[in-house]
This record gives sequence, C-alpha cells and structure tokens, in this order.
Amino acid sequence: MRATAEASAPGATGADALAAWRLRHEPFYQPVGDEVNAFEAAAACRLPVLLKGPTGCGKTRFVEHMAWRLQRPLVTVACHEDLSAGDLAGRWLLDAQGTHWQDGPLALAARHGAVCYLDELVEARADATVLLHPLADTRRVLPLERRGELLQAHPDFLLVVSYNPGYQGLHKALKPSMRQRFTALQFDYPAAAQEATVVAREAGVELPLAQQLVALGQRTRRLHDHGLEEGASTRMLVHAAALVRAGLPPAAAARQAVATPLSDEPGLQRTLQALVEAVFGPVA
Repeated sequence: MRATAEASAPGATGADALAAWRLRHEPFYQPVGDEVNAFEAAAACRLPVLLKGPTGCGKTRFVEHMAWRLQRPLVTVACHEDLSAGDLAGRWLLDAQGTHWQDGPLALAARHGAVCYLDELVEARADATVLLHPLADTRRVLPLERRGELLQAHPDFLLVVSYNPGYQGLHKALKPSMRQRFTALQFDYPAAAQEATVVAREAGVELPLAQQLVALGQRTRRLHDHGLEEGASTRMLVHAAALVRAGLPPAAAARQAVATPLSDEPGLQRTLQALVEAVFGPVA
C-alpha cells in the first residue's frame, strides 16, 4: 500500500469535501461536569474518545457541541448490524465517466481532518470495528485495501464512538482490544435541576412544566429493576414538552411521548400510565 493524503476525487479539496459536514450554528449543550475540558484534552492529544451512557442522555449533542467548539466538521455514522468496513472506508463506483473511488465517511473524515462520530459502535459488523484498530492507536492510519492505499490521518482528525452499556446483554460488547485504544467519558442523565433546564431550553416551555416532566422521567427510571429495559430519556421529555407547546394537555403529551413508547408489555403500560396520572392527573 502507498501512504498518501490525496483527495478522494480529482480536483477535490478539503474545504469542498467537508462543506456539507460543517456545523452552521452552535448546538446547545448543558455541561454536567468536566466533560468539556476532558474532551478538549483528548482532542489536543489526538486521542480517540469513547462515550458511554444510556439512550438519549446527551452523548450526540455533546459531540456536536464539541465539534463546534473545536471548529471542526462533524461526520456522523449511525452504526447498524449491516454496517461493513467497506461502508466506512469507501468503494469503487462506476458511472458514465468510468470508475472512480469514493471515500466512505470514515475515510473522508480521516483524510480531511474532521471529527468522525460512530454512534452505537457495538451494532456494527466485526470487520467494521477491526478497521478502526490502526486508526485508533498511535499509527493513526486507515488501510484502504480496495484502493491499495494506506491513508495517514489528518492532524485534525478525531475519532469518537459511543455505546450504551445497558444493552451489552442483548448485543455485542466491545472487546478489550478496542476499549484500550480509547479514552472514555461516562454519561448519565443530568441531575433534576440541570435536566429541567435542558428540557425547558430545548422545547421552549416554562420551567415548572419541565420540572414536572423530569419528575416523571425519574420515576420511570426507577422501573429498571421491575422489567422496564430503560426509563424515559431526556430526549423523550423534550418531545413531551414540545407536544405541550404545540397545544396538547400535559398528561396527553406525556402519555404520547413517554408512557406509550417505553413498553408494549400490558402490565408496564398500566404502571407507566399511572405514573403519568400521578404527576399530571388523569388523561382526558
């Protein structure tokens, strides 16, 4: 393989290649600890970052906010069970002009210096995760075997991955060989006061309503030991608040955005509905 940093298509430049991935506005993020400083330190050292935490607790928004702070484009990939190494690295394409190589999202970010965020990495196929090994250690290279190229990562490239440890029993877990290449930040739902501030800010509602929704969310999270896979995420509470702002009564909004999506099991559904009524009164 040859080591190169050339563009993936004739005439392409780094600015042109990443134009679609540049954030236009600052994403709102409410820090809950020292995660901002910790991430900036990892970026300064060019160390990959692993974000661990439950669904909807702010991991993706945090990455968006940090990409904005670092003034780097953000290339995001939602991992799934069919995601292959070729999907990340790139492939040869045939069109009217002939064959040409098209970088995948990981190669694009590594070549031109973006933050590459692989959301829920454990969902990807094994060959996709193995592809990250030389990129996530001191070599910082991405083998593009189909192209015969050994891509040296741009100095501004930063690899960030996330996963939900709560799903390890249901899905694949990250192997030690992968874990030990990353620095890691642990995320959880914010404290009640901080979470209410986030819900109010994101949905554009008054703080008292946001506080009620957070109280509901916290009650659902206590059901984890009673058969509920996961309680209400901050994202779900924002959705409920948005429905109220759109005109739904709070109880109806909470049922639609929180209670009904969380479980299909009849007993848990009754319990969740009872929690909604305990906070907001009967649903009309």
